[in-house]
Amino acid sequence: MRPGLKVYLEGDLGTGKTTFTRGLLRALGHAGAVKSPTYTLVEIYVFSGYILYHFDFYRFNDPAEWYDAGLDEHFNEASVCLVEWPEQAAGVLPEADVRLRFRFAGGAGGQSRSVELEGLSGSGERCLNALRAERPTP
Repeated sequence: MRPGLKVYLEGDLGTGKTTFTRGLLRALGHAGAVKSPTYTLVEIYVFSGYILYHFDFYRFNDPAEWYDAGLDEHFNEASVCLVEWPEQAAGVLPEADVRLRFRFAGGAGGQSRSVELEGLSGSGERCLNALRAERPTP
């Protein structure tokens, strides 16, 4: 995670977006509670060197709600933004650096899940390359 990174988490309900975020925050050293921002729109986590914002736009009815909520100020070079349901704010959100697509393996409601990672910018590609370099060899 580097300041300025925007990570969009896409997928149906129950595919693991919040669970992924919880695991990521634990890996980054966060020891406190990790709540879903479905009703609060954003949960904030302070780390050394940056603030991580975890957004959930599931309840948006109109992309303009993003502006109305004043959330645009959080998307800056000093923060990391994880966004669940970015399609609910399509057209107003800044472009993602990394996109994660969560899916049920074997169809909807399956017990297994899969995730596809895609770098959409230079910083997104660098993030994914660093992740690949750290992955243990099977």
